[in-house]
Amino acid sequence: MSHPLAYLHDHLEEWKRDGVYQRLRILQSASAAESRFDGKEVINLASNNYLGLTTHPKLREAAIDAVKRFGVGSGAVRTISGTMTLHMQLEERIAAFKNVEACVVFQSGFAANAGTVSALLGPEDHIISDELNHASIIDGCRLSRAKIRVFPHKDAAAAEKILGELDGVAGKKLLISDGVFSMDGDIGPLPGLVEAAERHGAIMIVDDAHSSGVLGKAGRGTIDHFGLHGRVHVQVGTLSKAIGVLGGYVCGSRDLIEFLYHRARPFLFSTSHPPAVAAACLAAFDVLEREPERIQNLWDNTKYFKQGLVAAGFDTGMSETPITPVIVGEAKTAYDLSRALFEEGVLATGIGFPTVAKGKARVRTIVTATHTRDELDRALEAFRKVGHQLGIVD
Repeated sequence: MSHPLAYLHDHLEEWKRDGVYQRLRILQSASAAESRFDGKEVINLASNNYLGLTTHPKLREAAIDAVKRFGVGSGAVRTISGTMTLHMQLEERIAAFKNVEACVVFQSGFAANAGTVSALLGPEDHIISDELNHASIIDGCRLSRAKIRVFPHKDAAAAEKILGELDGVAGKKLLISDGVFSMDGDIGPLPGLVEAAERHGAIMIVDDAHSSGVLGKAGRGTIDHFGLHGRVHVQVGTLSKAIGVLGGYVCGSRDLIEFLYHRARPFLFSTSHPPAVAAACLAAFDVLEREPERIQNLWDNTKYFKQGLVAAGFDTGMSETPITPVIVGEAKTAYDLSRALFEEGVLATGIGFPTVAKGKARVRTIVTATHTRDELDRALEAFRKVGHQLGIVD
């Protein structure tokens, strides 16, 4: 009798034959503009470290001091004995930053989305979701057991049409969208979505993971970018990208946060953040407001690099942000491009189905505020060389 998990080996062998098997790259240094992976120094275009805060001295100092004062762990979940002063300070700091009443911090951005959506709705309710929303949103929708309707990407009119069809139908309605979409780097049509939610009495949720620290005043995100304060009921964000540390958060009314304290399962059943993490996150928000030049540097580098890719003949799709995909079509081509770039000293990850649709495979790049022009020039030269060798560009 064969082993009951033998089919997993068959899948792995098939992926290897198709050229889409991915081996984990091992980071052997700090995550920075140039990093060491698998024994090789490379220009890192594959991290979410938008502002370079993973190595900022203020965050390092805050983390070390917290370990000395409070130890390395909290010892429990938040609702038993794991809520520390640092956790409450961080939640208050984020709420003030986001201009809302209250905030709750989760162990990850994925947990924040999945835990919040599944807590707010039930089987009798309705969710209207953008077709390219993040996997954590999709999982949260499924866990809620609500009835899910998907609208075409960034089509606010289609979203409103669905809401209109649900007028008078029993159950709560929730409209949800990413603020910035993680695979294409485009910005959600939030003004139109918010207006649709208001006209039909729907709950409005925005996942601002890839816009926090990137868009809006001092990186306050898409709600600030579009001037929608007070009109988005639930704001989800991350502490793992521009903030440079770990975790996720949800912002909104005091009632929302108190409800999630009692009903969001990831919050209820996961040990709280270590003191070093909470302290480093607190320091990061101070840096955001005191060093605005970091965000300007990020956008200057983004514009420069994007223009270089387009001038070389690469397809960067719908990107409007530092997330810049190089779309090549087939997954094998994306992975071949990624491997060849690594040999030329550039880390940029190939992404294919099921993360993106079939025929839409790409190498995703993200520049940071701390990349130098020399590094970006060397990366662009590697793209031109390898793209020509693989027949992607002329």
